[in-house]
Amino acid sequence: MELTILMPCLNEEKTIEKCIRKAKHFLESNHINGEVLVVDNGSSDHSVQYAKACGARVVTAAAKGYGSALIEGNKQVKGRYIIMGDSDDSYNFEEILPFLEELRAGKEFVIGNRFLGGIEKGAMPLLHKYIGNPFLSYMGRKLYKCNIGDFHCGLRGYEKKAMESLELKCTGMELASEMVIRAVQHNLKISEVPVKLYKDGRNGRSHLRSFRDGMRHLYILITYRNKREKR
Repeated sequence: MELTILMPCLNEEKTIEKCIRKAKHFLESNHINGEVLVVDNGSSDHSVQYAKACGARVVTAAAKGYGSALIEGNKQVKGRYIIMGDSDDSYNFEEILPFLEELRAGKEFVIGNRFLGGIEKGAMPLLHKYIGNPFLSYMGRKLYKCNIGDFHCGLRGYEKKAMESLELKCTGMELASEMVIRAVQHNLKISEVPVKLYKDGRNGRSHLRSFRDGMRHLYILITYRNKREKR
């Protein structure tokens, strides 16, 4: 199998069906041998039932946390390549061909850049858009001497074997930073593509906790600076 589209999920019954339909349409319209894999992280609503009804494969991550869900998902994928994205409809899975093209061309880690692709009005809190994300991305570029413009874009693609070599450990939102840092430290072939961020369809509270998660990202950026392992 060439591609797994991986979606972590926690109580996303309002949007999970829409995300899966878009992902499946992308696979079918581009004649790609692939699957949609939903990693449930303890949903108490109808997310799992809806995902299965839409034809996605569903697995469970017993340990809580965004990072835990992705680490478990990476163990369960069948595709050579993985494109991961949130299941809240903030990214359009019909627009992910540039990620796959980069992977097919030999890149091992492809990350989206929302500041280049566009941020729909209301899609990102102003604090994150003008202070949080730019500051943390700036710190990442300076500390790790890389050119990645958006360290925390949730839409990214990677080669399965390359990602396994990183041995990711973080269980929370800070896995987003750990993934980028470890990819740089292991000299993966990295590229960045513009991606548009849409206002999510949750109509409820985000899973992200601005101060707590921001401090965790900063902690990872600083402490991983001394871990210079190379492939």
